[in-house]
Amino acid sequence: AEEAAEQLRLYRRDPDGWRGCRSTGEVAVSWRPSAEFAGNLYKGEGVLPASPQNVWECIKPVAGGLRTKWDQNVKDFEVIEAISDTVSICRTTTPSACMRIISPREFVDVVVMKQYEDGTMLSAATNVEHPLCPPQPNFVRGFNYPCGCFCIPVPG
Repeated sequence: AEEAAEQLRLYRRDPDGWRGCRSTGEVAVSWRPSAEFAGNLYKGEGVLPASPQNVWECIKPVAGGLRTKWDQNVKDFEVIEAISDTVSICRTTTPSACMRIISPREFVDVVVMKQYEDGTMLSAATNVEHPLCPPQPNFVRGFNYPCGCFCIPVPG
């Protein structure tokens, strides 16, 4: 979990190579080739007219959290094992897509939540196997490389 958090911090600090691919009035999405796997990294950025704490409540990875209510790509989120107050093993499921051509997915990750001195909040995750969460029928087991969300306070 700590390695995933550090990898996300490195991505955030390194502005090189990101190319814009989509943009609306609220969100800009960029990509760049990954150095860890054969594929691309993606990041979405936006400024929300809300306090960092309210935004964090919407995105933080906790059982019973708000993410399943607003994110159509997250069907369920459960904590398999709480390692500490900030580190847990979690299972996330996604619904089928494209008229059920794409099967529902499940992801098992070790997740860490951090808060930094400047008020930035981070959730970082990466794939893990756990004996309490074997692959479930009717789901394709997905694999996450280091991924997560930053909630960064902006002046005003």
